[in-house]
Amino acid sequence: MVRNFFKNISEYFVTDIAMDLGTANTLFYIKNKGIVLNEPSVVAVSKNGNNGFTQVEEVGLEAKKMYGRTHNKLQTIRPMKDGVIADFEITNKMIRYFIEKILTNYRFIKPRMVVGIPTCITQVEKKAVIDAAIMAGVREVYLVEEPMAAAIGVGIPVHKAEGNMVIDIGGGTTDVAVTSLSAIAYGESIRVAGDEMDESNLRYMRLQHHLNICIFVAERVKIQIGSAYPVKPSLTTEVRGLNIKTGIPTSITINDEEIREAMKEPVAAVITVLMRALEKTPPELSADIYSNGIYLTGGGALIRGLDKLIEETTNLKTFVPNEPLISIVKGVGMVLDNFDEMRKVCIN
Repeated sequence: MVRNFFKNISEYFVTDIAMDLGTANTLFYIKNKGIVLNEPSVVAVSKNGNNGFTQVEEVGLEAKKMYGRTHNKLQTIRPMKDGVIADFEITNKMIRYFIEKILTNYRFIKPRMVVGIPTCITQVEKKAVIDAAIMAGVREVYLVEEPMAAAIGVGIPVHKAEGNMVIDIGGGTTDVAVTSLSAIAYGESIRVAGDEMDESNLRYMRLQHHLNICIFVAERVKIQIGSAYPVKPSLTTEVRGLNIKTGIPTSITINDEEIREAMKEPVAAVITVLMRALEKTPPELSADIYSNGIYLTGGGALIRGLDKLIEETTNLKTFVPNEPLISIVKGVGMVLDNFDEMRKVCIN
């Protein structure tokens, strides 16, 4: 009874959190409460004459609205690149801002945090994630590889002696992994994902239509009409930008076939890493994958027809969960909620 009393008191004063620190978006999960924050990984900072860009003005959605619209004393920064920390100071401030935003009533004891990370990052990059979280006010940090977190998030029984393949296509990285016995039996990652698709759209508009657009317009085009396989009926969208020949703002209408052509190379890179992973998977696990199929998660799972293209290429069933964008944060949240039982999936 006394033990339960102190446990209840501890849970009242301590609020543990889980985070998906993504290139495009950062998501937070509070233990036993669910997802409490989902905002773009963008920070707006003002210029300090002596120290450079140091003062944080806006973070998340409000900062994203400013992107490309700032003056010379204000800059918008995406501190994450290819799934890892590109600007340590700004990432630290972003994490601190988000933690303070979601834990306004829970400042008695520093929280414990579970973080999803790509499989391809180095030990130095892992340490950067841990250090950024510790400096933001976290007492302990545990890392879970993103495809493992995604597998847990979509309901795969990762603790079983059974092979399941997950492809997580985020903003900066594509992770392919085969899970078994609470670990990744085989994993591979490439730094080609949603951001590279956006860049491909941006380059296509400049080369084929002489239209200069910002990266978030390219992202919107991908979301609205992007596809990896022919769709019916055909989709179109209006794109506004600066005509680089005339120097005049203009608008054009493009269709899904053009964007499919624009994104052909990054989509082909995803298929290539998938095929390589299938080739290197042990035969016993390959048999399980044949029975269980492939699970496609992350923002890239929303690309129209990508699951169909994978099925046609591999002859394997391909499943897309209802909410692929939040698979990772749901997974790290489940690890947090059942930490004693699921701690073995953490890699540190």
